[in-house]
Amino acid sequence: MGDLDTDLIAFYDQESDERSKRPLDVLRAARQTEFADRLTMEGCSSLLEVGVGPGRDAVEFIDGGVEVVGLDLSLNHARIASAAGVPSVQASLYSIPFASRTFHACWTMSTLLHVPDSRFDEAMQSVCAVLRPGALLAIGLWGGRDAEFVSEFDQIKPARFFSLRSHDRIAAMVGGHGSIELFDTWPHGANDWEYQFIVVRTTT
Repeated sequence: MGDLDTDLIAFYDQESDERSKRPLDVLRAARQTEFADRLTMEGCSSLLEVGVGPGRDAVEFIDGGVEVVGLDLSLNHARIASAAGVPSVQASLYSIPFASRTFHACWTMSTLLHVPDSRFDEAMQSVCAVLRPGALLAIGLWGGRDAEFVSEFDQIKPARFFSLRSHDRIAAMVGGHGSIELFDTWPHGANDWEYQFIVVRTTT
């Protein structure tokens, strides 16, 4: 396991209890509702959430009738999500412990922003490998500009690594793994970051 992953585990294991109490983003919640409606329309019955966190998004999908499995780099997050009723495993997204073509869909919010550009294709290939051909993959990221850095503002240490991408560049990077069916953005409010919400139809 690389140093970046080790640092992320240490950070999120410490932050896990606080994160479970954090208010949900209203706009992202609305996009989740829309995505869940698409899953119902297309008869998608299984979903992998990469970066399940405390499991709040996953619970919403489960309540809508979707069978969800969560994956998180943080063991504490996997335990909290499992306790909330979301079967979850602790694992790296570079080595997902499920058979190929297992899931109808994937939901991954604010996770791929911790993947450096040098490993982005590797991460996407790993995720797509466990999805069925033509699966729906929803990706949420902070971005709007190009930068890779370790946060100066994290109070918990070790601080997290971030990789931000401009809208055009992330569209090109994601588009190499499927056809983009939705690309939406909205401002953060506190800084110059923007949230990027992308729905991809996978091709493999």
